[in-house]
Amino acid sequence: MKDYFEAENLSQDAVHGYIPLAAPFAEGEITERDLIDSPWVQRLRQIYQLQTAWFVYPTAEHSRFQHSLGAMHLASRMIETLYPSLAEETAADGDLPSRAYLESLLRVAALLHDVGHGPFGHFFDAHFLSDFGLTHEKMGAEIIRRELATTIRGIRRNPNGELRPEETLDPEQVASLVVRPEKNETEERPKWFRLLRTLFCGLYTVDNMDFVLRDAYMTGFSRQAFDLNRLMHYSFFTARGLTIHQKGLSSLIQFLAVRADLFRSIYFHRTVRAVDLTLTDLFEKSKPHLFPLRGEGSTHPLENLDEYRFLTDRSLLIDVASWDRSADSAKRRLAADWRDFLLRRIPWKLAAETTALYRPGEREAASIFSEPALFETAVRSQLDAEHRNIEMRVDIARHLHRPAAHLPTGNQNFLFDPYDDSVRRLEEEELFRHLPQSFRICRIYTREPHNRKILAAALHRLLQHVGGDDTTNM
Repeated sequence: MKDYFEAENLSQDAVHGYIPLAAPFAEGEITERDLIDSPWVQRLRQIYQLQTAWFVYPTAEHSRFQHSLGAMHLASRMIETLYPSLAEETAADGDLPSRAYLESLLRVAALLHDVGHGPFGHFFDAHFLSDFGLTHEKMGAEIIRRELATTIRGIRRNPNGELRPEETLDPEQVASLVVRPEKNETEERPKWFRLLRTLFCGLYTVDNMDFVLRDAYMTGFSRQAFDLNRLMHYSFFTARGLTIHQKGLSSLIQFLAVRADLFRSIYFHRTVRAVDLTLTDLFEKSKPHLFPLRGEGSTHPLENLDEYRFLTDRSLLIDVASWDRSADSAKRRLAADWRDFLLRRIPWKLAAETTALYRPGEREAASIFSEPALFETAVRSQLDAEHRNIEMRVDIARHLHRPAAHLPTGNQNFLFDPYDDSVRRLEEEELFRHLPQSFRICRIYTREPHNRKILAAALHRLLQHVGGDDTTNM
């Protein structure tokens, strides 16, 4: 029995309690600990989970590292719940790996799902990685293939079981799990793999269940945001996909509602978005100086993985803080703006806002709130000639409650009705059907306080002109 304790570590977590981790027992053994202790995973300690929201919520300075361990733990809990139904649904195929293999595969993918993130998280995707046709998911997949594959192949066990002698973890399967499916993806995968993929890209995943609990707790939003145990207990696989029993539907609705509230209250907080506007301006001027951090040559992240490993929130903020002493005149010119940012001197102040709700079937692209430029033009049309060119910035923050059925991830979750033993689309359930498809918080910011009333009045006139039935003033 004492050997068991030697082969396991416990990580104490604020959200989940103790998280078991497989640790080396025999000399030279490769385990999950080797992945966790690798430079690529350890760098996540230096990347904030909440992008820029920690500027507004001072207790929420938790990292992607903590979240990744939490997602890894939920992967074990989900396979414990789902394995019996997974085995039943794939029995005819005869190709289901051992439970230990599946658990290790999910745990490793959950641990590494954010490994490709850069500083400021998703902001960095939009304002840096997109310049190269990349996302943090695509970066993560390449890091897994190039940097971590050997370690992944060497893992033989997790805290709950050992792989069969003939089994070897496949890094390509791990890489595929951390990337969302493309719209026209045709690559064939075993049924068991397609089913398990929904735990990374469906309505409720090991990723979003952890970050909803963690972010709600760390910001002070809620100590227990939703009923995780009930949601998992009533989940199982059917031939159609990940299915929630009717008895668990209320827990799923609660989860989706809390997640939407977190977006409204925290991720899309008015000051958080003002910080992002300020950071957008800074990034546009600073990008040529941010990467690589050392040396010259191509700035393509995939051609500079050694440099990308050092690019984190901490390294970037320390770097820009020293630009006033740089030999580079361009950096010195930007130093004052970065100093103001680091001191939280945010120039943009909220003048007005409205929220647009979209129900299934409604076309967001046809709305004046579909694009910032279109929204700004519409607002300016409501200003008189004296104020037509008033300085303003518009911001549109969009949250998708649930993907539409035609999207790659839009038809992966189903409902089981115990009264007639049927499995049907969630949209056929009235409680789920009445959830909005998405919402957009549309805001107008200004630098000058005396412009607020002018811009607020313009937005009010615009809403009256287009019809306010689909919008809710906040």
